[in-house]
Amino acid sequence: MQAMTFTFRKLILVAVTLAAVAACRPVLAEERGDADVVQRIDHVVNGLRTAIVVDGDAPMTLSDRMNELHVPGVSIAVIHGGAIEWARGFGSVAIGGPPVVPETLFQAASISKPVTAIAALALVQAGKLDLDADVNVALKSWKIPHHPYSQSQVTVRRLLSHTAGTNVPFYPGYQAGQPVPSLVEILDGRPPANTAPVRVEHEPGKQTEYSGGGYTIVQQLLIDVTGRPFPALLDDIVFKPLAMTHSSFAQPLPAARLPMAATPYRADGAPVPGGAHVYPELAAAGLWTTPSDLARLLLAMLDSLAGRSNPVLSQSMTAEMLSPVLGSADGLPPPG
Repeated sequence: MQAMTFTFRKLILVAVTLAAVAACRPVLAEERGDADVVQRIDHVVNGLRTAIVVDGDAPMTLSDRMNELHVPGVSIAVIHGGAIEWARGFGSVAIGGPPVVPETLFQAASISKPVTAIAALALVQAGKLDLDADVNVALKSWKIPHHPYSQSQVTVRRLLSHTAGTNVPFYPGYQAGQPVPSLVEILDGRPPANTAPVRVEHEPGKQTEYSGGGYTIVQQLLIDVTGRPFPALLDDIVFKPLAMTHSSFAQPLPAARLPMAATPYRADGAPVPGGAHVYPELAAAGLWTTPSDLARLLLAMLDSLAGRSNPVLSQSMTAEMLSPVLGSADGLPPPG
């Protein structure tokens, strides 16, 4: 079988820099007063360094960096020794608002993709999806239009690894109050969709090209195969088994959860008009989560890979998920 890898580099990075602590959670090392942990936290809070360190450069504080970058709030969870060692919030959820806490929700953007990939592979594992079959066979509500590369199939494997030749690299979302398109309207690029139609522009299986559109096809595929809404499906397949109690693909975020959500800001420090954008492209960009929940997912995948515990994916499926794509060193697409 052709090997594959998904966007787990992003997941690893965000798991140690985006936080939730489940209602019934183990005591973190930080809370036990471990001196080594306190020192490591201090390195983050007061000892930040640039990627290239020049002699004489003083370390930077997290607070100073947040001010320079116009970031009101930051949430961090750190994995050490095979567990979440500490999780903290810094700053506020909005300028003048309440403080960020480990349970504060953030929009995770493209970190939605590896979570979606895990759900898709769980369905493959259950025999409900074929990893290497033409997805048009299983799609019901929408079909990939004819393209010049019909000799090469668009498969789940290729869609998940950004090698299916599909377009639409990213989605901007929809400002609060704007009309939100259906999934089929997004796939066909019909109003009120604000992105191009999702189409096959390169021969599948020949090159890596980052494609949010490919993951939107996966979203429709999972809905068609299971007959279930995508958020509920992901709750049952991924979030509940992994105790990711603060994660959701609900778009827009339900009113009951809004008080826990961070307010988005632009690079110049101005708030995003209308607040968080709505992303009906759930599989590509619709996840709300916390660093601690992402850390739980990452730890679960590491446990699965080692054969210690397999609540979602088997050891062999996890190993295949983390294998290279198209002969590249790490199989990962460029950041998006």
